[in-house]
Amino acid sequence: MAVTAQHAPAVRISTPAGRWILFTTVLGSSMALLDSTVVNVALPRIGEDLDASLAALQWTVNAYMLTLAGLILLGGSLGDRYGRRRIFVLGVVWFAAASLLCGFAPNPAVLVASRALQGIGGALLTPGSLALIQASFHPDDRARAVGLWSGFGGIGAAVGPFVGGWLVDGPGWRWVFLLNVPLALVCAPVAVRHVPESSSPAPVAAGEPGTGGSGGHRHFDVLGAVLGALSLALVTYALIEARSGSPAIVLSAVAGVAAGVAFVTVEKRRADPMMPLDIFASRQFTAVNLVTLCVYAAFGGFFFLTALQLQVVAGYSALQAGTALLPTTALMLLFSARSGALADRIGPRIPLTVGPLLCAGAMLLMLRVGKGADYPTDVLPALLVMGAGMVTLVAPLTATVLASVDTARAGLASGINNAAARAAGLLAVAALPLLAGMGPEAYRSADVFDAAFRRAMPICAGVLVAASVLACATVRRPVPGCRHPECRTHGCVTAPPLENGSRPTGRGTPDIPSGPAGGQGPGGGRRSGPGDGPAPRP
Repeated sequence: MAVTAQHAPAVRISTPAGRWILFTTVLGSSMALLDSTVVNVALPRIGEDLDASLAALQWTVNAYMLTLAGLILLGGSLGDRYGRRRIFVLGVVWFAAASLLCGFAPNPAVLVASRALQGIGGALLTPGSLALIQASFHPDDRARAVGLWSGFGGIGAAVGPFVGGWLVDGPGWRWVFLLNVPLALVCAPVAVRHVPESSSPAPVAAGEPGTGGSGGHRHFDVLGAVLGALSLALVTYALIEARSGSPAIVLSAVAGVAAGVAFVTVEKRRADPMMPLDIFASRQFTAVNLVTLCVYAAFGGFFFLTALQLQVVAGYSALQAGTALLPTTALMLLFSARSGALADRIGPRIPLTVGPLLCAGAMLLMLRVGKGADYPTDVLPALLVMGAGMVTLVAPLTATVLASVDTARAGLASGINNAAARAAGLLAVAALPLLAGMGPEAYRSADVFDAAFRRAMPICAGVLVAASVLACATVRRPVPGCRHPECRTHGCVTAPPLENGSRPTGRGTPDIPSGPAGGQGPGGGRRSGPGDGPAPRP
């Protein structure tokens, strides 16, 4: 039954219904989180089994990120309109079906296509997971529910590489994908049975942010989503295939840039764009997103290449490589709350300046990892420094994004920031092997790959130094207390946490109280933000 304005959400965490809602949303989001961290560990075995080139391995990662980054904003809007539970369940089922195709892929082409389908499922379920919690729980329990959701999701992200390595060394790499099927068979029925439906079908008021002042029902910006994804796809193709020197590569690059220009033009002219360009009128928001692009580009390249370096060059098994990466996400999960509290007191400028420098130092420390690398002395120090850097910057980065725009647009701002981070990782995985001079068969030779890895890490470190300088020069305004627990209890290394929603208004929607600074968010949803009240201390 859909939650209505006359029946405000009143589910408490202590009730069986509350526990079921928390269980299914954590399980659903963990599917996507796990997939974003386990696949890198499986890449060498996938390449060996399917006789895939380095470009095919890049596409195995990027096909998923491409559709996820391009459609994640649209996925949130679909949930607002057609029902968050309905779209969440559709995303879970879609994700599982695509995972099944990945698990049985007979060749790289089928695997890449299936990964793209997986990304569509991820774009449907990822925004809906958090939105369901915010639309279902009693206001007094919502902060705790979101904190638990984010914390359990962080645990899933932390153990993902370990689970992936165990599966690759045990039953085989295909089970990295097939594991999603039984999870979905549990998640979808529980969601249908125990999670209340909610949506925002009401007309959009004239003058609401993101509508261009036109009023009327919100229309989906399908053209914008298609152009954005097409631009990313064409540019990614040009970067990955640039080694071939084919004239088609130049055409692809030009077409990708043209699609990007068309995307900006469409978003500027539409009455209800997917990404309203006027949000970038905030110089702070623009600056922090540029920092996000640099930081997550470096992270994307680092984690893609490190998983290969540990196995191809250092001789680690998939399980050993996956376990080796645990300290980074474990540190984020344990200490991000303290980092967020510190940034509340001192402002974001210092954390956003120091954090990237720590991560840059970690990437230079990774140059010690070569043949026969010893984990305690060669690998662990770099990953501990990387974890410390990510702890320092991720929570303040997200809080600054939310604080840099009007409270009414906090959800939109977070969605754009999340999509920007994923797009940055996508382009980094495409461009970094090219910049480092990796040939199509580089990962089959320890010496060749090691030489390229040693060229790639300083590039990543340089991008992080640029992020630090940019943050130091542009980030000024202190961040008010951030009341979003997902900002601080976060363990995923591939993208910043996604703040998605709070108070849909109008007929057939939950009436969720908010502070005086609240307003209408994208898709008719009311977004809670840093100005809505004091920050709860975890």
